[in-house]
Amino acid sequence: MHQSDRLGGYVWILLAAFFWSLIGVISKICMNAGLSPLETAFWRAAFGGAFFLGHAALSGQLRIRPRDACIFTVFGFWGVGVFFGATQYAIKLSGAAMAVVLLYTAPVWVAFFSRLLFQERISSRKISAIGIALAGTTLVCFSGGSLPGQASMWGIACGLLSGLCYASHYPFYRWWQSRYSTAAIYAFMLLGGTLALWLGVPASLHHAPRVWFWLLLLGLLTGYFAYICYGQGLKRLSLVRAAVTCHLEPVLSTFWVWLFWQENFSISGWIGSTLVLSAVILLSTDKSRE
Repeated sequence: MHQSDRLGGYVWILLAAFFWSLIGVISKICMNAGLSPLETAFWRAAFGGAFFLGHAALSGQLRIRPRDACIFTVFGFWGVGVFFGATQYAIKLSGAAMAVVLLYTAPVWVAFFSRLLFQERISSRKISAIGIALAGTTLVCFSGGSLPGQASMWGIACGLLSGLCYASHYPFYRWWQSRYSTAAIYAFMLLGGTLALWLGVPASLHHAPRVWFWLLLLGLLTGYFAYICYGQGLKRLSLVRAAVTCHLEPVLSTFWVWLFWQENFSISGWIGSTLVLSAVILLSTDKSRE
């Protein structure tokens, strides 16, 4: 792989991380307006899926084998329905900063999946980067960047579950990316997730225009733009590189909720952020082929 392709991969993944970092702050706006965590997740999946369906239809990318479409839809029950729902509950119960950091236990699972399914070699530099990134996210997590009061065990459980769901996207997408476009894959995945969430929550159409604006923005930025960038990045980077580079997301997410929602951000949070960025630099300067 050319160095320019790899650099482009990092740019795409960092863009995805930026868009995903907005999940917490926009979700808090929606839930403070009275939406439940599951309904917020439902509309995120529904709007994101609608954008992908439109993209795939307009670009002629919806020509897909029915069996494969069913696979994407069924995976969407787990990879979108459970994932989006668990993320919103973690935000509600433990705070947006805590939720996004627990989400980033994902690289541990990604390293396991990439080794098991794709025989990717986990170099010592990658192992170091994973360790540094996880140490950084742990510091951010316990820096006070979450809701005040006693920690919610359910919130922590939902955060860890979201990390496992998120990690499963990497090998799943890598397996299918050579056969179908990002738009086609995620159109059906988000359709499956929307159906799963619809079964679990009574979605209301009676919301103020301001709430619809934020829900639309949640679906567009974090459910459509983010996955478009993510798909482009995975075409250029290995699974582990992409997963660790995405650790910029919890740093940004913690900053946004500190800025807009006054969730605390202490010195240990800044130290953790520095460790996360160091892990990204460690990977970006790696000259190995993996």
